[in-house]
Amino acid sequence: MSQKTVITCALTGLLTDPAVHNVPVTPKEMADHAEQAFNAGASIVHCHFRNQEKGLGHLPTWDLDTVADILSEIKARVPEIIICMSTGVVGPDISGPVACLERFKPEMAACNAGSLNYLKLRSDGSWAWPPTLFDNPLEKIKGFLDVMTANDVVPEFECFDSGIVRSVGLYQRNGMFKGAAHISLVMGVASGMPAKPEWLPLLVAEMPKGTHYQVIAVGRKEIWDLHRKCVELGGNVRTGLEDTFYRPDGEKAENNGVLVEALAKIVHEVGREIANPSEAREILGLR
Repeated sequence: MSQKTVITCALTGLLTDPAVHNVPVTPKEMADHAEQAFNAGASIVHCHFRNQEKGLGHLPTWDLDTVADILSEIKARVPEIIICMSTGVVGPDISGPVACLERFKPEMAACNAGSLNYLKLRSDGSWAWPPTLFDNPLEKIKGFLDVMTANDVVPEFECFDSGIVRSVGLYQRNGMFKGAAHISLVMGVASGMPAKPEWLPLLVAEMPKGTHYQVIAVGRKEIWDLHRKCVELGGNVRTGLEDTFYRPDGEKAENNGVLVEALAKIVHEVGREIANPSEAREILGLR
């Protein structure tokens, strides 16, 4: 298994307007894109859930019936795929994602491991959106981890900055979660870690011993060298329309499948093999 790389596909993301970008929203669309990703080499799909009302598909939802419809459609189409559920919310109310974790008990779920001022500038220096604090204080993180532990869900710690990476080791030593750490390095957000391959060895050195890690690369053409470096170091990788709209040649991606195909090509060029879902479960220690 040491030569196997696990590929995740982040199908749709948060707030992206389906009228502008070809992100999946409906249960059928989510299943279509999950099947594309699986056929191209992904073992895991990272799932956000969108409002199903006409004209509101850019908005998130935690409606249990909607989430059930989406997950059922994905599993009916690709039974072996691993579900990693998003849990990200701004503010202290985590009741929506908690209800989903308790009802659906996915094998994995994201756990945002620290706070970030989420910023981006336009070319003229003005803010691309109102500056937002993505708040993840310790009590909020612990609330998610307690629910994940109780429901046998493996937390995948999303880390936007180097101090957040180091914090995961503190959570582990404090007993906030059990087993090996799973870290996602979110790189390329303007106010977080840059999408620079030379950062990776330094970040990996700060992780707890035995950590499973992957890169979530946000950006355009520059992200593909970062993915290549991660595979070379033995890490896992993630792509999808949540993370980028652009193929390595700079052209806009038509769907999730072409992004996973591009990432699978890099994995093979580095000389590693792609893990299937069964192998991914063994590598990552899933139930």
